[in-house]
This record gives sequence, structure tokens and C-alpha cells, in this order.
Amino acid sequence: MRPWVWWTSGGLALLLVGGLASWFALPIRQVAVTGNQVLTEAEVKTLAGLRGGVGWLYYGRGQARGLLKNPWVQSAVVTRQFPDSVSLQVTERRPFLQMRNRQGQAVLVAQDGRLLPWKKGFEKLPVVSGWGPERLNDAVLVAHALSRYTVQSVGYTPSGLTVKTAAGTVWSGDLKSLLKYAGSISMYPNQKINVYPWGVSVQ
Repeated sequence: MRPWVWWTSGGLALLLVGGLASWFALPIRQVAVTGNQVLTEAEVKTLAGLRGGVGWLYYGRGQARGLLKNPWVQSAVVTRQFPDSVSLQVTERRPFLQMRNRQGQAVLVAQDGRLLPWKKGFEKLPVVSGWGPERLNDAVLVAHALSRYTVQSVGYTPSGLTVKTAAGTVWSGDLKSLLKYAGSISMYPNQKINVYPWGVSVQ
């Protein structure tokens, strides 16, 4: 073997040994998880790639990327603290509505329209249901617009949207008109209001 090849091989061997030594010499011993309300601490650690033996020196964005693959996690801040600590600060999506997906499974809907796996404790959220082309984004917009009236359900059909609130019911076949005039529900409590581009009718 030529000397330069031997030294190169030897250098790689030393680098490998040094890397393994630093891996085991600086293990992650402390993990702090904050911000989680739905996901458990163990689930957050697993998503962040911290359930196995990971060296502090080599833990980084690649291992933590699993956090953002979970629909419950809206954002996350990962901080390494020398010599053996990692902190995980997560911001979870907040369930806003509930519905059944095309497979008939109960799911939750976040405020940004993202579907979330079902979790217990959210049974009292407003219900979205309907038939025809899906109008989930429209339902989220309307539920936001009427949130101060305590929305109970949002129904959709090809002909329009129906929103049932604690103050009454409002229907419209035009989303823009509904968003513009739905506030009139406070003027006619416990009534059924139909909103059209040209005006409002009360039943």
C-alpha cells in the first residue's frame, strides 16, 4: 500500500473513531418539551427523533424534521444546550370544527383548514356536514365570520351554506353575500335568515 493511501485511510479511521467517541461522549441526557397540549411528551420526543440513542453533537434539523410531518404540529423550535440538553417548543394547531371524512371517520378541522386525527375532548365543537362538492374551506371561513354567535353547525350543498348558531340560522347561496351580511343575524334573533346578493329575507 502506498504511503499516501495508508495515511488517508488512517486519517479516515481516526476521524471515524473520533466521531464515534464524540457520539457517545456527548449523549443527549435531558429533553424539555413545552407548548404541547394534545400530543404527549413521549409523542413529541418520538417525532423529534429523540427516542433512541442520539449524540448531542450530531442532533440537528434532519432528525427533528419529523415534528412538522405531524398535522398537529404547526411549528416547532428546537434548541440544543451544551453539553447534553435539547429543548423542544411546539405550537400545535387548534381544533376549530369537527366532521367526517370521505371514509366516514371522525376528524377535526384546524383553524387553517388542516384535517387533524380525532382526539377525545373535542366532541362539542361545531359540526360540518353536507353533500356534493366539498366546501370545507368555505365552511371554515363562515364559521370564523360568525364565531361570536356561537356556531353550532355548518351544512353545505351545491345550492348554498347553512349555518346554525345559538342566535338563529342563516343560509346563503353566495359566499360573499353571506360573509358580508351574516351579521344581520343579531337583528333577527331566533329566526331563519336567507341572504341573497340583493338583500336579506327573514322567516
